[in-house]
Amino acid sequence: MIRFENVSVRYTDADTDALAGASLEVPDGELCLVVGRTGSGKSTLLGAASGHVPHFTGGRLSGRVTIDGRDTREHRPRELADVVGVVGQSPIDGFVTDSVEDELAFTMESLGLDRPVMRRRVEETLDLLGLADLRDRQLSQLSAGQQQRVAIGAAMTAHPRVLVLDEPTSALDPGAAEDVLAALHRLVHDLGITVLLSEHRLERVVQYADSVISLDGPGQPPRFGSAGTVLATSSIAPPVVHLGRLAGWDPLPVSVRDARRLAAGLRGRLPSHLSPERLRSPDVVLRAQSLTAGYRGSPPVLEDLDLSLHRGQVVAVMGRNGAGKTTLLWSLQGTLKQARGTVIVDGEQTARLDPAQRRTKVALVPQEPTDLLYLDTVGEECAQADRESHRPAGSAATLLDELCPGVDGDSDPRDLSEGQRLCLVLAIQLAARPSVLLLDEPTRGLDYLAKDRLGTALRRLAADGVAVLLATHDVEFVATAADRVLVLAGGEIITDGPTADVVLSSPTYAPQVAKVLAPDRWLTVAEVARALGVPAA
Repeated sequence: MIRFENVSVRYTDADTDALAGASLEVPDGELCLVVGRTGSGKSTLLGAASGHVPHFTGGRLSGRVTIDGRDTREHRPRELADVVGVVGQSPIDGFVTDSVEDELAFTMESLGLDRPVMRRRVEETLDLLGLADLRDRQLSQLSAGQQQRVAIGAAMTAHPRVLVLDEPTSALDPGAAEDVLAALHRLVHDLGITVLLSEHRLERVVQYADSVISLDGPGQPPRFGSAGTVLATSSIAPPVVHLGRLAGWDPLPVSVRDARRLAAGLRGRLPSHLSPERLRSPDVVLRAQSLTAGYRGSPPVLEDLDLSLHRGQVVAVMGRNGAGKTTLLWSLQGTLKQARGTVIVDGEQTARLDPAQRRTKVALVPQEPTDLLYLDTVGEECAQADRESHRPAGSAATLLDELCPGVDGDSDPRDLSEGQRLCLVLAIQLAARPSVLLLDEPTRGLDYLAKDRLGTALRRLAADGVAVLLATHDVEFVATAADRVLVLAGGEIITDGPTADVVLSSPTYAPQVAKVLAPDRWLTVAEVARALGVPAA
């Protein structure tokens, strides 16, 4: 169905190929997962499979890509629309209409399908992706996760032979991600659709994959094969694979179910374990009382919410899409004015501070870090941050080098990887030495190694006395980085406790290691490795 014949792609002015020597064939009716580090060429491979590379992106493509027998050199993306459906990383950038139902119908209208067919497919897609209650909503009013599901649905309604998806679950809560992946699984098995997708959160996807394409770095041809075979030697792998390497399991399991069948021996080698609770500092740096907030013309999103953040603690706030996590962060930061209640940081109400004063108290990194970047080079962004924060020249650049060494000050921020952009915005915000750092989905778009570096940076900030609150759906990152977890639902905090207590009591938020080794209380591969006295795999 998808055939690459010695395909290489090099973009204009680039010194190396973004994709090199790809020769592989994804059969009809398979779900194929593309893995690799940030910047390894995953999006380029997906773009070549949909015809967007090089027709839209420019650059030079050598070799041959065929989709259902059609050569992408000879057929532009619009001529492949009845064969290939595409869902990009940023759904809102691809929306054409204003409402959910209209967006689902748009592609079919472009293809000239009959109205009864369109109506039936829209209804099927609404049910398949759990969008029926949103059918009349404006796309701009949806949460990021809801927008992602609409984008997937819009691609599905055309009934393409191939679906190409770039991180389709990156903005989804665990339950919604499972729903979407189960829907894709049904499309593959019941309708024979071929699905090609990339995803950084492999723990969500790999058990559904029939095959895996691994991109190991610039200039290296991709490896293609079964999930167990390819991931056995890959540095990018889900925790269950790393646990299998640590335990010496052969063949390596790629799903929790398979790993549990092998785990009895490992559990017997481990001591009884209780993840220690990190004691809260008695110093409360932020206190929200009776916080009620929302948006004009809509009911409140947060209702009489009370919250305290302690100095030197990393706290994760979790909850389904639309629960109010982003609203909470912007309310605590002070940009979104509360309808009632107070937010006090270091003894001052954030609502009464001007933006310059507020940034010395509370810093916020939004879901899209590039929203805060507007200058031409990294160096200019850092210099501007120093001036706005009244810090000595070079302060922000020094922070950036600590967070992400080797970023060229002459680089355009838009040319950086996801992880580098996140580090740049972190450095800009931290230059003001805030007491509280808020992050909205900071691991979105990051590979496992980049997330490890982020976790290290957050622990270092906490050790320096900063209170960190991050909104996330990433259960594996929470298990590694957070001391405390809040669960938000309906604008209220329904759970607040130590990370181990919260995630181990919930099948939705439990990380892979916890599921494999239950009922014993283990959260991460690193914990298991320390208990065994061996290096983490």
